[in-house]
Amino acid sequence: MTARARWSGAAPTTRRTDASLGPPGGGDRVGGVTYLAADQRYQTMTYRRSGRSGLRLPAVSLGLWHNFGPDRPFERQRDIVRRAFDLGVTHFDLANNYGPPPGSAEENFGRLLAGDLKPYRDELVISSKAGYLMWPGPYGEWGSRKCLVSSLDQSLRRMGLEYVDVFYSHRFDPDTPLEETMGALDAIVRSGKALYVGVSNYNSAQTERAAAILRDLGTPLLINQPSYSMLNRWTERDGLLGTLERVGAGCIAYSPLAQGLLTDRYLGGIPEDSRVRTSVFLNESDLDEKKMATIRALGAVAERRGQSLAQLALAWALRDPRMTSLIIGASSVAQLEANIARP
Repeated sequence: MTARARWSGAAPTTRRTDASLGPPGGGDRVGGVTYLAADQRYQTMTYRRSGRSGLRLPAVSLGLWHNFGPDRPFERQRDIVRRAFDLGVTHFDLANNYGPPPGSAEENFGRLLAGDLKPYRDELVISSKAGYLMWPGPYGEWGSRKCLVSSLDQSLRRMGLEYVDVFYSHRFDPDTPLEETMGALDAIVRSGKALYVGVSNYNSAQTERAAAILRDLGTPLLINQPSYSMLNRWTERDGLLGTLERVGAGCIAYSPLAQGLLTDRYLGGIPEDSRVRTSVFLNESDLDEKKMATIRALGAVAERRGQSLAQLALAWALRDPRMTSLIIGASSVAQLEANIARP
């Protein structure tokens, strides 16, 4: 896909129905209505195969890293998830520590599943991860079998699920044998608690080793989830896409908008309520004049093309057909629609 190409079609209209009707199997009632997914939801999104697997993911997936904890209104979270599904977003990406606080994003998503999306469970790809600090003590982080299996059990309880579609090792553990970490992922698939497994934040060499171990165990590596954007191109220097192609795995990038830097929001400077001023993952030192000049130049390119900067950044990240999907966040329905919409 070239930088100009993108998912196509007009945004469908969400259908509502009287509460006495409800979706198949029932639904959570809000203001006398229940959720019924848009009939045209699969006509507006492109789906890409993950490596050599049979699984296809939407070109754009919804990540629940931010915006889905108790610090945000639950009704807004519901509106975002509903609208995403109506726009053909079938993949929802979580991790055990997403929130804040850790675990709260999975809890809230579990409420949304029970209330709105339960009838559509077989149309969804739900992923979770473990590896970053989740609880105190020696078993609450990294890549031991103890940590991964316990974490997934907790995630399933929080979301009210019997299985997740994809379960990731969230980061490479230098102190645990990779055979143990991958062996745990294999055991999780064989237990029926996950359909596929992936790795996140693994470099090319680590990915190749992980894929070889999983291949010998009979559980193929589905996908790697690295950070990637116009401002963060480490995967190109590392040769990660080439490695993933060789081992038959896909790639799904997180932060393709560079934590919001690649949006129109920063073209005029740093807003007072921006993530740069509130997040532990960004700070004002990340936005020196050189980077701001780059962002403004990219904004000018987007304007000439009739796109928003976010739309340009997403299309650019999808230009390589080996990129299976991009994970974006959303703090509102309007933001979600603007980033996915065809200009």
